[in-house]
Amino acid sequence: MQVSLLLAREIVELFLILLMGVAVVRTGLLRASDSKVVSVLLVYLVIPCVILNAFQIEDTPQVRTGLLYALSIAAGIHLFWLVLTKLLQKPLGLDAIERATAIYSNAGALVIPLVQALQGPDYVIYSCAFIIVQLVLLWTHGVVLLRGQGALQWKTILTNVNLISIAAGVLLYLFKIPLPGPVLDTMDSMGNLMGPLCMLLAGMAIAESPLRQLICTTRYYLACALRLLVYPLAVLAVLWAVGAAGWIPDGKSVLMTVFLATITPACATITSMAQLYDCDVKKSSSLYVLSTLLSLVTMPVMLGLFDTLL
Repeated sequence: MQVSLLLAREIVELFLILLMGVAVVRTGLLRASDSKVVSVLLVYLVIPCVILNAFQIEDTPQVRTGLLYALSIAAGIHLFWLVLTKLLQKPLGLDAIERATAIYSNAGALVIPLVQALQGPDYVIYSCAFIIVQLVLLWTHGVVLLRGQGALQWKTILTNVNLISIAAGVLLYLFKIPLPGPVLDTMDSMGNLMGPLCMLLAGMAIAESPLRQLICTTRYYLACALRLLVYPLAVLAVLWAVGAAGWIPDGKSVLMTVFLATITPACATITSMAQLYDCDVKKSSSLYVLSTLLSLVTMPVMLGLFDTLL
């Protein structure tokens, strides 16, 4: 339970930053629409720095094994979720936004700072495995899901800055090309901004949302329950049943980086994609905000169960 308590502490710190984001909007210092500037800084500067820095690690058999293990587990989890969503779609009447919310977590924004805080920078590289799988699916399956029909936009997929950063990081890792010390220090400093910027963005989004309507819309709790409770618990049950933590040395620690990604709230990118493809933007943003608030409680509980069972 010690890890769960550490996570709870980190979440409290992030929640205080979230309240700062709410405050700057509610006091009129900024508008919620100004969050686009913060979003650009996060997506195009901070996250690429974190990803590149994560792959600047000594190439050892243990690291390669851990990467393949994390990548396989992440791919298996997403396949499981796709099948589970297909099975639940008709009985629960899930629309495209609800299905996307259930499948895609906010791993890209939250899991890396949490892994850095809980396990240290050496484990960030394993969290990138989940992000790789999710990004590929998000810009393929996710696009088709929200558009309803039409061909994939391969240019958009291949020019995604996060995928480019991952590809560059992998090449640097495989060819054992170290970056100069000042560059690494700069990327490390930028990476420290990731958690605070993510929560400022969430706070600015919450400040504009009518919380009373958000909390009183009972249908929203279904998608949030799937994202925060049902899907993570289903994954945890499978991982426990197959003894996944014992497959490789240090398996539990590597597995935790992947499991952390499964318990994060709804993916913020879904809201941007909903706007792009003329879906229900209000519902998507509401699910993002509500799941972010609820995750402050559910994430420590889920990680506590992981630590106890595995």
